[in-house]
Amino acid sequence: MAAMLIDSHCHLNYPGLVEDEAGVVARARAAGVTAMISISTRAAEWADVIAGAERHPDVFATVGIHPHEADQHPDTDTDRLVAAAAHPRVVGIGETGLDYHYDRSDRARQRELFRAHVAAARATGLPLVVHTRDAEADTVAILEEETGKGAFPFLLHCFTGSAWLAGRALALGGCISLSGIVTFRSASALQDVARALPADRLLVETDAPFLAPVPFRGKVCEPAHVATTATFLAGLRGEDPSRLMEGTARNTLSLFRKMGASCGS
Repeated sequence: MAAMLIDSHCHLNYPGLVEDEAGVVARARAAGVTAMISISTRAAEWADVIAGAERHPDVFATVGIHPHEADQHPDTDTDRLVAAAAHPRVVGIGETGLDYHYDRSDRARQRELFRAHVAAARATGLPLVVHTRDAEADTVAILEEETGKGAFPFLLHCFTGSAWLAGRALALGGCISLSGIVTFRSASALQDVARALPADRLLVETDAPFLAPVPFRGKVCEPAHVATTATFLAGLRGEDPSRLMEGTARNTLSLFRKMGASCGS
């Protein structure tokens, strides 16, 4: 029996994928991908992302506001997120977090909206999908402070951070997801972190249509490519690829518990 394999983070509604949604999903299935989580980044996407999940039994959705979009959502708060998350195909809150690299939204508003998402994750029990770039100290400070108010499940997606950030997230009970970036020749520091991650906290993703792994780098990334990343990661960690795929899938289902009934777990 083939191993389970889940793409824990993709954007099926984005240009490059949305034009051939049925083909993208079919190619993922042919590559052994048993489920995909289609992530939203702005409120205007929520209906489309959920509709995509309704069309395919192996596609699931999240509701959230990317930090780049924080300024454009002055009225989005915890109550709105909680209400949207009630849909049966919504399995997570996010992506949310902090991005100080581009500063496309005011940092204070990013932090405020990040906390609103945390509260929604705590209220719903759904995992928080966290984006963080050039904002490690503030990300950790918020996660630690908010965990002190009451635990909530969370995932650092597309991890490219330091060993310190990974350690702090793990200490708080969080999980870490690796994308095709880990296959890049320039990613030696990330590869060192990847080798050391505990097997029961590790997930894999594509962040499609972005960040295609080697040998597809520079092309449109698809959920099917998560198999390439998982295979590379298994070699990096000295593990059997099927076992790593199965393990990361089980970790995904353990974190995104609302997926379970539809994924046979």
